[in-house]
Amino acid sequence: MHKEGFPLARGKESLTQFKEGEILTVPVKRIGINGEGIGYDRRQVLFIPGALPNELVKVKVTKVERRFAHAELLQVIKPSPERRTPPCPISAECGGCQLQHLSYPAQLKAKEDQVREAFVRYTSLKHPPIRPIIGMEEPWGYRNKGQLQVGMAKGKVIAGLYAAGSHRLVDLSDCPIQHPKVNEAIRKAKEVITEWRLPIYDERKNKGLIRTLVARVSFATGEIQLTLVATEPRLPHEEEVVEELRRRIPHLASISLNVNPGKTSLVFGPTTLLLWGKEKMMERLGEVEYRLSPRAFFQLNPVQTVKLYRVVAEAASLTGSERVIDAYSGVGSIALWLAPDAKEIRGIEEVPEAVADARENAKVAGFSHVHFTAGRAEEIMPRWVKEGFRPDVVVVDPPRTGMGQGMMDAIVRVRPARLVYVSCNPSTLAKNTAYLMEKGYEVKWIQPVDMFPQTAHVECVALMSRVKGMTNKNCLK
Repeated sequence: MHKEGFPLARGKESLTQFKEGEILTVPVKRIGINGEGIGYDRRQVLFIPGALPNELVKVKVTKVERRFAHAELLQVIKPSPERRTPPCPISAECGGCQLQHLSYPAQLKAKEDQVREAFVRYTSLKHPPIRPIIGMEEPWGYRNKGQLQVGMAKGKVIAGLYAAGSHRLVDLSDCPIQHPKVNEAIRKAKEVITEWRLPIYDERKNKGLIRTLVARVSFATGEIQLTLVATEPRLPHEEEVVEELRRRIPHLASISLNVNPGKTSLVFGPTTLLLWGKEKMMERLGEVEYRLSPRAFFQLNPVQTVKLYRVVAEAASLTGSERVIDAYSGVGSIALWLAPDAKEIRGIEEVPEAVADARENAKVAGFSHVHFTAGRAEEIMPRWVKEGFRPDVVVVDPPRTGMGQGMMDAIVRVRPARLVYVSCNPSTLAKNTAYLMEKGYEVKWIQPVDMFPQTAHVECVALMSRVKGMTNKNCLK
């Protein structure tokens, strides 16, 4: 299997016959997990960025792998009726939005198909119970946070993302999927950095000061939380810089300095200093309020997050008598959403700052039956069961890599009646599901949710239940 698991010919025939530089005319069948078009020639697979399903395209083979090849789109011979001109003039250069050139209804269909194909490919389900995808009424300006690398280009300070497959920084002055207030905060911060001549970090030389700009807006209050990531714990002309940022950025609630001195790809360092304003920003989802420190993870699309959490609540089916474990709890967003209908909820999170935020959020909300613990869920859950706390429901929301073997084995040992799996990667969700099906769980339904319009990403909520009568020798009694 290659990276997407496409069925190809076996044995010697499985080697691709493509040659680098070869010019081909190929039909495109569908969208891949990274937003590229997937075409076929001689029953072999080509990945073609920019191509769309139902198009006939002329391409140049750029890289040949053992079981597939990459190609550059040269010409769209027969365009899809769903193709459109991207509203963002640098969408192809930036690479952050892979699907701006596809109509939004067609994006939703492609994402729903992506989920279905993953389950057919990796599980024994030939007709997986997938519900129609939940899309957005307004699929623009939805991101509440911008996290942009800072660099220099032609003597100017820029902030943006690295172009796909390169280390060239593309300036994002007005990103159409980010909230307008985030765009404004980033622009104004760049102006202040330029005028006060703050040194920009150069990772090749490992010299300089300002590495990253992070701006987050509260959809509830409209306030802005601004964080400068730097290599040192002090800024030159710090008081003046802070005052100028306050003067120029409307609705600014806080300015923080995160210190990241290492030569690393990690955005944040271990220390965050408040330069001015509130230590935490308030956000609201439904009736629940959250306090967010600068480094705290929070869903990037608050509008769709409410829809997602409603699906999570439906899957959990709480009646007031259940014990729940939220195994990747972050700042407690899912746990607090479920809290009104649970007997007790325990959250587990590896990041200590997020645990502190979650505890404060639970206290502010008045939920004395919700508790959060720092650590690894695969270690803590079995210990709780041995101590007498056996969950009826376990909720997991792992990173894109999915659950590791240790976490899946812990779930099998803990034996919750219902498992609610929130996933941002259909492939790892399907692979994890296949294992859990072997261990006595069945899939009730899968609900895709479009959390990131214009991109290739798709979120899912999958409800799994333990088959009655199924036992496992490794289960905890």
